Amino acid sequence: MSTTNLSAEKRQRQNEKRRLANKSTKTSIKSAAKKVVMASEKKDTEAAKQALSEMIKRIDSARKGIIKKNTAARKKSRMQRLVNKIDQ
Repeated sequence: MSTTNLSAEKRQRQNEKRRLANKSTKTSIKSAAKKVVMASEKKDTEAAKQALSEMIKRIDSARKGIIKKNTAARKKSRMQRLVNKIDQ
């Protein structure tokens, strides 16, 4: 066997591991965002703020490359506006 095949196989294994980890992270961010939306629809300020902080924590802890910087900022901004509307 040539080393090219071995390194290509290793790269495939690494990519699959990363894909699953990234998928898990993205799913948790989406779930946290849904919690913010649900709490804001119920006009539950405290729960919405708690869900928002959880979502922001998950976005900020995502490794570089999973979620782009501007996408992260946009998601956080939209959810923050949603929570701020409850108080009004």
